[in-house]
Amino acid sequence: MHDPTPDTSLGSFAAVLAGELPGTWTSAYHHPDRGGLNVHHVLTDAVWDMNEVAEALAKHPVDHCAVLQRHDGTRLFVTAQPGHAEGYLIAALAPDDVPAEAFRGVREPDGLAVDADPFSAAEDVTVDLLPRYYVALTQVRDNADRLALPQADPQRVVMTWSDGSLVVDKPDRADIARALTDNGFTFDSARDVLVLSGDDTAHQAASARAAGARLDELGIGVVLRHPQARPAPGTASVAPPTPTVATPHRSR
Repeated sequence: MHDPTPDTSLGSFAAVLAGELPGTWTSAYHHPDRGGLNVHHVLTDAVWDMNEVAEALAKHPVDHCAVLQRHDGTRLFVTAQPGHAEGYLIAALAPDDVPAEAFRGVREPDGLAVDADPFSAAEDVTVDLLPRYYVALTQVRDNADRLALPQADPQRVVMTWSDGSLVVDKPDRADIARALTDNGFTFDSARDVLVLSGDDTAHQAASARAAGARLDELGIGVVLRHPQARPAPGTASVAPPTPTVATPHRSR
């Protein structure tokens, strides 16, 4: 008579493997209940692999698998190798608490095909799969942190007219300062500003245009401003909320 009890060899392998990995892991064996809903696609969609494991999952349906989880949230997916091959496939599961955009440009920590020996498999996972996973996870977390930061308004350099010269507050960024000094601005240490002399107006105009073009390449907008009624020239290195000259959008 056919025994309807699911084959637990994969579950046993995963349980032993969990006990051999560094840290404290739990192992959960997943097999669809008779007449129940098979939701393995939820797990296979999270497999963080674009190599051997992904190819096997694309070609062969998964009817049972195991998930190992460590206390820090690291998860590993374990399933049998397809066909009549002995052994198992092990891959990391991608974190589910970060936006999809955070994975852009991050190399997947591809999984492993291992023999049906949980002790040698634990060594392979420890020295091969987990280090790749940690590298990829760090990159994804860093991307997610950057995406979570409020998007700042584009930075602008404000050039203010003062007695025929153009004056710019000394920028904090060296590349911005270099773009200005390479195109005729000189540093006035007494006022802590950069000044473009108006002794030769044609040369001044050409220098201002060249500096503006270089700043645009850096993603920095330029605003020309006449001084306010107050005697000291009003300059700023960071834009006010509503820009007069918009910096072109630059995608990552």
